[in-house]
Amino acid sequence: MKKRVTLTFPKRSVHMPVTYRLAKDFNVAANIIRAQVAPNQIGKLVVELSGDIDQLDAAIDWMRSQDIGVSASSREIVIDETSCVHCGLCTGVCPTEALSLDPISWRLTFARSRCIVCEQCIATCPVQAISTNL
Repeated sequence: MKKRVTLTFPKRSVHMPVTYRLAKDFNVAANIIRAQVAPNQIGKLVVELSGDIDQLDAAIDWMRSQDIGVSASSREIVIDETSCVHCGLCTGVCPTEALSLDPISWRLTFARSRCIVCEQCIATCPVQAISTNL
């Protein structure tokens, strides 16, 4: 099973090797989607956790016991079709190739299932046609 969650670390916990502990103690793989972690600051990590449902639940309980905030991440990329000019700039920064230009129509196509919501496309869009649903 997979769960995408946002982890919020208090200042005193950013040094903790969380992904190591998830793998070693709970047999849960953590694919880091986005990270904003710095010393003496609140840290945020968007991760996709995968493993057995019971192990995932135990891992989440452990993180909460360490004062790490865990919240479900349901954000998705949204493309405003009326604003998009199909320039293709976003396709160059998409690490999973979820965004591509159709070679025949030259229109932007979006494979939502490939998107990891890294948000690199948002900053790249010159007409601000890309955003998140939250």
